[in-house]
Amino acid sequence: MPRTLKMRHAASLALLLAAAVSPTLAQQSGAAGITSTDIKLFVSEMDRAMARMHEGMAAAKPTGNPDRDFAAMMIPHHQGAIDMAEIQLRFGKDERLRRLAQGIIVEQRQEIAVMQRILGETPAPKPTAAPAPAQGHANHSHMEKKP
Repeated sequence: MPRTLKMRHAASLALLLAAAVSPTLAQQSGAAGITSTDIKLFVSEMDRAMARMHEGMAAAKPTGNPDRDFAAMMIPHHQGAIDMAEIQLRFGKDERLRRLAQGIIVEQRQEIAVMQRILGETPAPKPTAAPAPAQGHANHSHMEKKP
């Protein structure tokens, strides 16, 4: 896991744990009533969603076409946002964040559909074939030798 991701994860976990321990902080953060089991499950599911997103982005191999490469990497990024928003809806209590999560789900799905259409319209680059080595003639010249 990259260092910045670990730092963000640690900060999120610290806030969630503090919210579980402190009723005042829990009320302020919108996490009132969340159990320590829910916190662990939330963190675990968010970690899995982020890992899937990063794996999907890394799996998009560069093609040399910036448009294709952008879309190929952004589709798993957007799917990661959808996955995380769905997790927020399962665990979150703050109505503002729940509305935001619902909007993310709708908008990101629409944007994924646009990128998939564009990828379908944009031809993939043709693989360049390396010239085949000459068979059995590597050390021979085809030119006539003069005596």
